[in-house]
Amino acid sequence: MVATIATRLIDALVGAGVREAFGVPGDFALPFFDALAADARLPLYTLSHEPSVGFAADAAARVRCAPSLAAVTYGAGAFNVVNAVASAFAEKSPVVVVSGAPGTEERGSGLLLHHQAKTLDSQFEMFRQVTCDQARLDDPATACEAISRVLASARRWSQPVYLELPRDTVSAACAPVFARDAPPVDREALAACADEVLARLAGARSPVLMVDVEVRRFGLEAQVAQLARRLGIPVVTTLMGRGLLENAGAPLVGTYLGLAGTPEVTSLVEEADALLMLGVILSDTNFGVSRRRVDLRRAIVANEGRVSLGFHLYPDIPLAALVAALLERARPLASARGVPPVHAPRGLARDGAPVEPVDLARALNDLMGAHGRMPVVTDVGDCLFTAMDLVQTDHVAPGYYASMGFGVPAALGVQAASGRRPLVLVGDGAFQMTGLELGHCARHGWDPIVVALNNGGWGMLSAFRPDAPYNALGTWELAKVADALGGTGHVVRTRAQLAAALEAAVAAPGRFHLLDVRLAPGALSPTLRRFADAVSRLHA
Repeated sequence: MVATIATRLIDALVGAGVREAFGVPGDFALPFFDALAADARLPLYTLSHEPSVGFAADAAARVRCAPSLAAVTYGAGAFNVVNAVASAFAEKSPVVVVSGAPGTEERGSGLLLHHQAKTLDSQFEMFRQVTCDQARLDDPATACEAISRVLASARRWSQPVYLELPRDTVSAACAPVFARDAPPVDREALAACADEVLARLAGARSPVLMVDVEVRRFGLEAQVAQLARRLGIPVVTTLMGRGLLENAGAPLVGTYLGLAGTPEVTSLVEEADALLMLGVILSDTNFGVSRRRVDLRRAIVANEGRVSLGFHLYPDIPLAALVAALLERARPLASARGVPPVHAPRGLARDGAPVEPVDLARALNDLMGAHGRMPVVTDVGDCLFTAMDLVQTDHVAPGYYASMGFGVPAALGVQAASGRRPLVLVGDGAFQMTGLELGHCARHGWDPIVVALNNGGWGMLSAFRPDAPYNALGTWELAKVADALGGTGHVVRTRAQLAAALEAAVAAPGRFHLLDVRLAPGALSPTLRRFADAVSRLHA
């Protein structure tokens, strides 16, 4: 059998670590979907709308620390997935987008083609803005090299890449695709960098280690935890890094949220005289509400393949290489000190009082205390801030890009990639965007537990504009939606009903459960209230 571009591409995807595909078929993409179905090495999970495809692939990539595939058609499909790919790009998740495209003869017909925007190249140019590498596989002679280069970029930078596959080249003969090795690291520069980092830590009175998403993306949690233990240095996560080092045995204190967080963690970070930031994204969600601005001249920042120490810059130092070099040299710091962790709230009062967001945190912590840790997926809004009060567990959320609609399809991606049943926190506004994807659970064998914070509006925006009429959505009967989609719905109005519904959901796996939690009017989590107050003061 002659190897084709499609079969070589699938071989290369599997070799690069892809283990699942999410997609919505369309006419220009049908030949590639046929190839995926015939090969069967990548389970193909079709969903209803392309944004959900992108969110699911993003979450699968995050939870497995490896690329995941989003397959779409030209124009109407690919343009639909751009926002989700932009989110993955911002948060460093290696989604591989493969889009069908018009064939060579069609491109030369002189006719405007359906799904075409301004030009036939508009789509390719748009994906240049939200991916780290791109290629059009329209030449069988060069397709193997293009595939190799693009997939190597996805793994090197842990960001999305884009491959455009014209439908008339899918079956063209193609040479083998060989995996590319990562560029070599200058060993002398690496040694000098590691020595300077450790010297800076050794000379500090209060060093702190901060971890963020790149530690997870490059599969470094165990090594970073070992480094923290060896140095005896306290560890915090960023908001985006919430859930990192779960069960890794690191001296983890809590999550840094500036004015929105606990005073103990805020003081620890902002008063550190040597803050080692591994894989940290320097974004406003991580640092925009700091009590006082973190002085990056006194910080050690290792991200995006480089390390900066004040005014010193070491380019081309991958995070994995730095962590390995630090581990080779690390010794306990003289300034090492124990810092007690911040404890998550527990002990839900099972009474007839209306549910507050902090009650959700207590109830979920009680549930995981009784039945074991579960992966948590959150959308944006108060559900994201409520999750800051959960116990440390695997956590997937769009903390920086903050696109609504992430939660439900991301949970499907998490279960597809890990096989673990996820807990999902989603607001009613975000649920209205992508919640109907739960209708695919029965077909694909998924059974998430979805907790919808139903307050009849965009609650986080209401925290900033409490009297704005445009934030109101009305109250939707979400539990009835669950029944229609093949799941089980629960209407929750009291804390006692919340505990009972969660226990019922855990006791009945095999189908999804949707808790329609009617929050008390105006209820906000303490973290969101502090965050909104801090943002308002800063803007004022």
